[in-house]
Amino acid sequence: GAEQPPGAEGAEETARPRESGEGRPPGLRRASPPQILSMSELQEITAEVSRLAIAHEIVLNADFKLQMVNFPPYSLENRVKETLHKAFWDSLKKQISATPPDYTQAIQLLQEIKEGLLSLLLPQHSRLRREIEEALDMELIRQEAEHGALDIHALALYIRGTMAMLCPPLRDEEVQGLQSLTDLVELFREIFRVLELMQIDMLNFTIQSLRPHLQDHYVQYERSKFQEILNKFPNSLDHTTEWLRRAAAEVSASSLQSQPHPSVSSSPDAHLQGAVSGSTVPSLTSVLNRGYMNLLCWEPGQSEYPETLLMDQARLQKVQVQVNQLTIIAAVLLVTSGMCGSTLFGSPEFVARLKLVTKVLLEGLSCTRYEEALQDISDQVLQEVSRTLSQLGYPAFASDKCASLKGQIKNIADKGNAVRHVIEQRIHLFLSLFISPDGQNSQDFPKGLDAIQEELQEVGRGFRSVTHHNR
Repeated sequence: GAEQPPGAEGAEETARPRESGEGRPPGLRRASPPQILSMSELQEITAEVSRLAIAHEIVLNADFKLQMVNFPPYSLENRVKETLHKAFWDSLKKQISATPPDYTQAIQLLQEIKEGLLSLLLPQHSRLRREIEEALDMELIRQEAEHGALDIHALALYIRGTMAMLCPPLRDEEVQGLQSLTDLVELFREIFRVLELMQIDMLNFTIQSLRPHLQDHYVQYERSKFQEILNKFPNSLDHTTEWLRRAAAEVSASSLQSQPHPSVSSSPDAHLQGAVSGSTVPSLTSVLNRGYMNLLCWEPGQSEYPETLLMDQARLQKVQVQVNQLTIIAAVLLVTSGMCGSTLFGSPEFVARLKLVTKVLLEGLSCTRYEEALQDISDQVLQEVSRTLSQLGYPAFASDKCASLKGQIKNIADKGNAVRHVIEQRIHLFLSLFISPDGQNSQDFPKGLDAIQEELQEVGRGFRSVTHHNR
């Protein structure tokens, strides 16, 4: 319903450039120039993507819930919100306190409260629906206000009682708090606030109820909606194409390297051409698996994220961070174990303390800050080692052994560190099997990963959930 800007009247009829060169051989067609879309088309696309993203989040995030928007106390948004709310409630108080009372704003508020109460009802609440319609008959309320016969206090009490019947147990305390309010404006203000919370509770209940149905039908829904968007933007998958090309080239190269007599050039492009035209065509499963695993090594700035995975980028980057942290933790434990032997690492409590120390010091850090974190980790590990040796009655490490342990831990910050590289390879191998649709979820953890088995399985489940849906 928004007005179009000057000059946009003909935007609906703007011709979209089509791909030219129909008679050319495949692969030699000229790429289509960008499409020009009208404002209404862009708004439609935005709405479709928004609905798609919300449904996607509901299906993949079991903890997804709608929340009230709470701005920081001293933010500009919060100051504007409080100013506007205060102006509204002050105006309502002034109108109700006038002689005779002016119920103009109060009636508008009653209309919103009525709609809010009705939105909380389930289909089987037909009797209660009729009661609310009768008790909050807006036409009758307006007539009573005009003739000075409106009992606004009685309506407030009825609303409060109805909310008490409809509220979920977690809102009992807040609804009961309405009983102690005697100031009419303050009562209406609290009714409105609690009613908003109850509406969000109902929406979250609806989301939970719909989730199983969505999960059964969502893949087809997302595929069809995605196709609708793709029809409007047929050139919009360049980054996805490049992501898959790179994965296909790597899979093909690995396959050729495993052959005793490779017959094509060793360049990635040549491998890809061989994969496409020769006998080493990589399977779709292997290409997707490699593509998903490559996302665990994604570095911002090098290339753009695949468009088809943008709705899951935050989830996948969280997995990437978790994998990086587990790599460091496992490497620290392996280095320390090599120095201390079974003397200390025979104690699960000692290993658990080292894991906790390392995890806490890595929490919230990007990979670029691991070097300073590992300096602190080396200090803390040495303290734990010294304290435990003393408790068990063993002699303390010599100064050169202490320096060696700290140096080896600090060296883990280097991505080329041998221990770190081996651990990373083992973790990636485990995860690649874990997300495989063949169900090859190895129960035998690679050597050196036993200490992080529980954490790695949890990360694997999250990674598999995202990749399984997108596959």
